[in-house]
Formats: sequence, structure tokens, C-alpha cells
Amino acid sequence: MYNENEQNNQNNYEYHYSYRPDYTEPLPSPEPTQSTQPQKPSRHGKAKRIVAGVLAGVLVAGAAFGGGWWVNNWVEANQVNETSIQVSNRPGVEVTPVNVDGTTPLTYTQIYQANVDSCVSINVSSNYNFFGQVVQSASSGSGFIITDDGYIVTNYHVISEGLSSSGANVEVTLNDGSTYAAEVVGGDEDYDLAVLKIDPGENTLTPVTFGSSADLQVGDEVLAIGNPLGELTFSMSEGIISCVDREINVEGTPFDMIQITAAVNSGNSGGPLFNIYGEVVGIVSAKYSTSSNGTSVEGLGFAIPINDVLSMIEDIIENGQVTTRPYMGVSVSNASYHPETGVSAGAYIEEVVAGGPAEAAGLQVGDVITMIDSTLITSSSDLTSAVGGKSYSAGESATITFVRDGQVQTAELTFGSTTEAENTSAETSQSQQNQDYNDMMDEFFDEYFGGRYAG
Repeated sequence: MYNENEQNNQNNYEYHYSYRPDYTEPLPSPEPTQSTQPQKPSRHGKAKRIVAGVLAGVLVAGAAFGGGWWVNNWVEANQVNETSIQVSNRPGVEVTPVNVDGTTPLTYTQIYQANVDSCVSINVSSNYNFFGQVVQSASSGSGFIITDDGYIVTNYHVISEGLSSSGANVEVTLNDGSTYAAEVVGGDEDYDLAVLKIDPGENTLTPVTFGSSADLQVGDEVLAIGNPLGELTFSMSEGIISCVDREINVEGTPFDMIQITAAVNSGNSGGPLFNIYGEVVGIVSAKYSTSSNGTSVEGLGFAIPINDVLSMIEDIIENGQVTTRPYMGVSVSNASYHPETGVSAGAYIEEVVAGGPAEAAGLQVGDVITMIDSTLITSSSDLTSAVGGKSYSAGESATITFVRDGQVQTAELTFGSTTEAENTSAETSQSQQNQDYNDMMDEFFDEYFGGRYAG
């Protein structure tokens, strides 16, 4: 076996050579031997050795430096960049629960936390199916709690099936997932307003705090909480007020709205609009996704000013309907359709309801209304907007300017209530139905028996 130590020992051996005596060629002359006596080195030799040492040191140092420089640059040129992920160690911000006091501006997070438990999701089921089956409504909406005993505000169109069908079921879901059956207290289609009632039992409800929509200005920040698409429940969107008192027409009904840029989608209807103080200043009601000519638009949402409907909400809670809506008791058309009046713009009175406010004020068929107080009336829609635009309530009075036989006249009119109009219409309708029935029976007996009481 090969042994490295043995090989090293052999290498230490000294080998001697001998010359044979029969070698015939003359042997080379022996080399002169060096003296064994120490000799003093010369100065020149010593200097040379010093210089050589210095040069060797310089060369070694230079080689070391050059080698180090080369290695360092090679590593820098050939090293692989390492990927690193920076992770912040900043602690999360804890949001302290706050109360809405109407004087302290809040952050968006504070507004959400203070109000999300006051917001609800609304779903309506109805047995409107042709086969009598219960069908879940495809549309759902939003609402908000206004009293701790369970009154909830939403849009009329959100629960219209619940108002029109005795078999409809309305359910309300809170942020904590609890669901309640809701009673439809009442509503008003023209104002797109409705009130629901749930029984919370022993559970504690959190009502919203109302602010004033009259204080809003263009540019103010606002937030909406609702249920877009009926699926993305309790979502919040933010924006600014684009316009106050924006008049829009929703299916023939004029509204003075708050125009907002906050995202509004199907399912947001009936939800609350908050100001930066966390107060409810409007009811999200509508959005425009296309213009009248079909052009797609964005950022056009609308909300009903809370000041316009707060008294109506109280009215619905107390009476089941809005009893304060003003009523004139006339039917009108555009004055431009009646050139015989000599008036090109105004609201032409086609009919005056007997016993109504207009008749009591002295108005007649053929009169052309041109002003209500200081509001100019140029068409029948102007009159509808002026009376139905929430500027007047039942029992209030207004000065009516009109033209009769070419003469400008004025009259003081005290508005009645729309409930009066509904009662009058119902009585008239029932009376007409009774008359129609009597006429039919008279014709029947005349034809077959010679008279109803014959024989």
C-alpha cells in the first residue's frame, strides 16, 4: 500500500555515486572547493541584497494590491443581484369609535364605522307570479334606520311591490347579518319616499343623525353607503357635490335633487347620503348612465335633499301617507295650444275641481296662469314643478297671477291636501261606477222586461 509518509522519508535519503577504477577516459579536474572559513561580505554585495529585498517586497505588495483590485472588480462585475421585498413595520391605525355630534369633521373611516350599523339592505318577495308562486324580486335596495324602535326610510320604487300587493313580503337585513320582516308603513310615489317598520325585539338599533341639506355647497365632500347590485352589501363610495337644487325629471315627475359624483348603482337606491360630519343630508335615489341621445355618462348621481322630505317622513309615520302635499284642484295644458287666449306662454286651465282650492280662489276654466308668487309659469310642467317642487305645503297660501279675457288678474289661493284630492277622486270614481251600473241595468230591463220595475 502506498504510504505518503514513507515516500516523504525516502526523499530524505542521500544517494552517493562511485566511479569504477577501470574507467579509461581521463577524469575531469576536480572543482575547487570553497573555504570553510567565514568570509566578510563586501559592501556592494550587501547593498545589492538589500535592494533586491526591497524590490521583492514592492513586487509582492504590488501584486497583492493588483490582485485584490482585480478580484474586487471581477466580483462586482459578475455578482448576481439579489431580489429583496421591503416590508413596512408601521403598526396599523386603530380607529376610535366616535359619536356624530354635527360639529366635528370625521374621517371617512370614522363616518363608516359610526353609521354602517344604521344602514340596511332591503329585499322584496311577491306572489305576483302567474302561477301564484312566490318569486323573489330581481331588484333590491338600501335604506337607513331613523328611530331606535325600528322605523326605516327608503325610496318608494324600492318597495313599490310591497305597497301594491297585500301578499308581498319585505325583508330588512342589518350589517350584523340579522334579518327582520318589515311592515310597509306608507309612502309617496311622486316624492319617491317610503317608510318601513321592523320590530327589533330586545336588540338595540342605531339610528342615523340628520343634518341640513340647505347648508350644502358645491364642492362639499359626501359619502354614500348602500348595496350596489344588491350583492355588494354595505359598500361606501365617496365624492363631492356637483350641484345643489338640480332639477331633473324622473318618469314625468320633477325633482329638485343634490347632484353628486359618488358612485351610485342599482341597489344603492334608498340609502343615506352623508356629509363630512357623518350626518344624513340626502336619500340616494337615481343616477344617469346615458344621456337623452344615448351617450354614456359617468359620475351623475342624485339624492333627494333631506330637508325637502323630513316633514313628509314624519307625516307618513303618523298618518301612513303624506298629507301635507299641496293641492290646487285644476287640470291644465300649455297655453300655446290655445291661441284664442292671446297668451303664448302659461298654464291654461282645462278643468276646475268643484269645491277645490282653485274654485274657492275664483279661478275658472279658460284662465291662463302666468305666475305663482314670484315664480314664472310658461307651461303646464312649470305649474306642476312649482306646486310639486316642495316649495309649498297644504294649508299654505300663494298669489296666483293669471290672464282672463286679456286682463291680468291675481287671486289668493290656499293649497289643500292631496289626500283631499284622493278622497274626491275616489268619491267621484265610485259615484261614476254606481251611475254606470244603474244605466246598464236600466238598459237591460228596458230591453227584456219593458222596464226595471215592470210586472
